[in-house]
Amino acid sequence: MDQELQKRFDNQDKKIDEIYKSVEKTRKYFLMIIWITVLAVVLPAIGLVFVLPSFLSNYTSSLNGLSI
Repeated sequence: MDQELQKRFDNQDKKIDEIYKSVEKTRKYFLMIIWITVLAVVLPAIGLVFVLPSFLSNYTSSLNGLSI
């Protein structure tokens, strides 16, 4: 009885270790996706803060030159 119980515990330990490895891979994957998403959204937004005023200035100055 003890040997059978020990085998079950050993099998459960192996399965738990495999589950842990799988969960860690999934966690790292999600973390990578979060970083890529943040970089894809935040960096362009920061760029717009600096580029948009210059663009609007050039655009409005070109519109002022037009006369109807």
